[in-house]
Amino acid sequence: MQEDKIRQALIELLYRNSYGVVISNIVISLAAAYVLRTEVPTTWIGGWLCALYMLTATRVLVSRRFFQLAPEPGSERSWAWLAATFSWMSGLLWGSLGWVGFLPGSPVVLSFTVIVLTGLVCGTVPSLSAFPPALIGSILATVLPIAVRCMTVDSEMSAPFLFLLVALVCINFYYCRTTYRMLRETISLRLENETLVEDLQEERDRAQSADRAKTRFLAAASHDLRQPLHALSLLVSTLALLGRRGDVPSGAARDLAEKAKTVVGNLSGLLNALLDISRLDAGVVRVAKEPVALGELFHDLRTEFVAEAEQRGLAWRVVMSDLWVDSDPLLLRRILNNLLSNAFRYTKRGTVLLGCRRRGNRVEIQVWDTGGGIPSDKQTSVFEEFVQLQNSARDRTQGLGLGLAIVRRTADLLEHPLRLTSMYGHGSMFSITLPVHQGLGALTASSASLPSGGCLLGIMLVEDETDVLQAMEQLLTLEGHRVYAGRTAAEVQEVHLADVSMTNPPVDLIIADYRLGHGLTGLDAIRTLRSYLGRSVPAIVVTGDTSPSRLKEVSESGFRILHKPISGEELGNAIQAARPD
Repeated sequence: MQEDKIRQALIELLYRNSYGVVISNIVISLAAAYVLRTEVPTTWIGGWLCALYMLTATRVLVSRRFFQLAPEPGSERSWAWLAATFSWMSGLLWGSLGWVGFLPGSPVVLSFTVIVLTGLVCGTVPSLSAFPPALIGSILATVLPIAVRCMTVDSEMSAPFLFLLVALVCINFYYCRTTYRMLRETISLRLENETLVEDLQEERDRAQSADRAKTRFLAAASHDLRQPLHALSLLVSTLALLGRRGDVPSGAARDLAEKAKTVVGNLSGLLNALLDISRLDAGVVRVAKEPVALGELFHDLRTEFVAEAEQRGLAWRVVMSDLWVDSDPLLLRRILNNLLSNAFRYTKRGTVLLGCRRRGNRVEIQVWDTGGGIPSDKQTSVFEEFVQLQNSARDRTQGLGLGLAIVRRTADLLEHPLRLTSMYGHGSMFSITLPVHQGLGALTASSASLPSGGCLLGIMLVEDETDVLQAMEQLLTLEGHRVYAGRTAAEVQEVHLADVSMTNPPVDLIIADYRLGHGLTGLDAIRTLRSYLGRSVPAIVVTGDTSPSRLKEVSESGFRILHKPISGEELGNAIQAARPD
């Protein structure tokens, strides 16, 4: 590709320089006609001038045609040889001047002829070096006639002049080679600079686009976070007002609790979706590809969405498959979950279908729906954050507008091409394409089981927020664990040393919030407590940070991570999974 561009630029330079021939041919030819008028027949001079001017006019017209047509790649060689042919013909015409003008008996004519031919030969180097065959042929055509005259005319000047002529040709051939290399290097550097400028402009445009997208993302996220917080604040104020009036009726308390639970669920869903996007952007999501049985996956999804299909009155069809694919089973399931959730959410009547099509050594998993469809000019934007074409009222029950953004990022991470086909008013089809697993052999399903519960743990808890610290300590204590809690690692050590209920009380787990006071992190606290205990105790890091750089730092630590907000069940499962055997 780069070589083709260099060749094209060289040929363009060759034709651009051809315009300079016009001036030299007109001025020098008129001077030559004047000098030779007394030594050469007038008919010869007239015929020579006509031939030279016709050739010059033709070269100009061809050059104009070249730049008007802007020849396509691949045709440059033909244009180059055409220009070379014109150069050779021009060289022959000027060479004929050397033939008739080599007159040792007329010093003025001879001197003029030698000067003209020398200038023309040297002038070909800058004008024709872009295509060496044109230059070489032009020089040879110019000097051969006068060289033959030197060898056939008996004169004392013939031998010295022939020697100088050969030296002149050799020198110009050398400079031709040097100039050609310099032209190639110059054009190559120019093309590299142009490519670099284009890349920089693309990077600038991408950065500006990303900055605008991030601004829109943060604005939308801020709005959507404020809504459930605002609703929760109103519910708490209502509860406080009822409390000041006396005992809160059980019915009102249950109603407020259900509403608060729904609001918290919406808030948790938004935070989890934001966290998913941040983890994908931070590159901390680990891909573990393995053979995945589509039959088992489709069976699970069919069962999972049966209730929603019944609730919405939709037909729910799954076309089973016995194919195996190479993918990350958890991330693949998340993609299909999001696509199916969207299909059910935006389909008012009709059918949602899950199936796949074999395409050579790949398989395309498709999710079809008979919903409202997506206009063609909106089919790219639906994969952006907080875009909901059919939810302009921002109804939280219709989702948050993050599902397809997560799908796109996850599909890119897995290198599974994502495709959307939709006809407005007639439904949509989302699909991802995966490689079919080759050489199945004996595939066995494996499942990791968590160790059974039933024994109490000694847990060190580090959390600098007093309210959160007390709530977690109370929860863990009620579950039967022995808890050593504090705002810093030093406080936790003091609490542990002050436990006189048993000698050298054991510690089985450390739970630390990521952001602590005085610029410290939960990673620092875990290292300090491990050093105090003298062994590598399993640890869990709890964080509410969604910064990609922070998520990457925590992920690289190797500790189990819990993202705020967390429920008691999530905390219990994490403790169960992280505890020592």
